[in-house]
Amino acid sequence: MSVDVRRVRADEWERVRDLRLDAVRDPAAAIAFLSSYEAEAAHPAAFWQDRAANAATGDAVAQFVAEADGEWIGTVTVIRWKAGDTDHHGRTVSVARGDVVGVFVRSENRAGGVVDALLGAAADWARDLGDGALALDVHVDNLRAQRAYRRAGYVETGLRFTGSIGPELEMSRSLAAADSVAP
Repeated sequence: MSVDVRRVRADEWERVRDLRLDAVRDPAAAIAFLSSYEAEAAHPAAFWQDRAANAATGDAVAQFVAEADGEWIGTVTVIRWKAGDTDHHGRTVSVARGDVVGVFVRSENRAGGVVDALLGAAADWARDLGDGALALDVHVDNLRAQRAYRRAGYVETGLRFTGSIGPELEMSRSLAAADSVAP
């Protein structure tokens, strides 16, 4: 199976919505996402149109999708925060950073390196914008995700906290050329 990873386009808001709804229905969603199916399904079309448009262009946020034979099989989003911003956990950002969020690969595609390709695209985008690292938060019980992140070059930072989905840990990946990880 050939997989292409690319940034979403603004006119793909319905596909963005549908993939997000599938993600929050996943059996691991309770320890992977900060939102529920009910909350996401309640958003009007305008919400999804704005979300897709914002993720399609610019350098504040980008959503990437993995596509095989025209089907979207996975996604990842990078949100870039400025110092002083409030992040998705309600924490004040002290130093500008990029966060990886919304990582999802359909269960039938999880063994084929799709998550590696998505995380690689996210890292390339952030590196091209001059970022030195990416961070992410993962539930302490989400061992499958932690393994995938380690494989992609992420290491624990030592920060642990209790978020809306329970105990989480922070991981970070250097984006320096010498630290690149091949998918």
